[in-house]
Amino acid sequence: MKQTLKSWATPLAVGAFTISTVTGLLIFFDIEIGLVEPVHKWLSWLLVTAVLLHLISNGKQFVTYFSKKTALGIIGAALIITIASLLPIFGEEDEGKEKGKEHQGKIAVQLLESSSLETVALVTRITEKLLVEELGKSGIIVKNPSLTIQQIASTNKKSEKEVLDAILKQTKRSVTKESDND
Repeated sequence: MKQTLKSWATPLAVGAFTISTVTGLLIFFDIEIGLVEPVHKWLSWLLVTAVLLHLISNGKQFVTYFSKKTALGIIGAALIITIASLLPIFGEEDEGKEKGKEHQGKIAVQLLESSSLETVALVTRITEKLLVEELGKSGIIVKNPSLTIQQIASTNKKSEKEVLDAILKQTKRSVTKESDND
């Protein structure tokens, strides 16, 4: 039996729609386990391709929809919603602020990771000696406080995050002691 575009375009569209729907709902409800987000993003291209192939294989039937008022209304409403969602007038300020904070946080962490322990000590208001001792208790050896957090992490075969976490634990303890003394 000869396979035609029509025989597999619709099942492909249904399969891609199923993937997009399930992963989209999981993302909507903040259930981002496994590869949900990348699968949703990248396999959306499969949905686009499948729907285009479906439209091509059912071209005559699709064109007839443009002569029906109900179909035109639904298609028109979908286009209006799509265009409106792209306009920078709905909720961009709040969303931009949150994204900006996240971006600033990442930049701050990167700056700390590329700073020397001496500099981090100044920022955290904890002496270099105390930081070196606390890092030692966490199994992180500091040969020289002029080394960057990245260098200290690399030397100890740890991630920068682990080194910063150990420093921040000490910072939290120091802040707690200061507030108890107030």
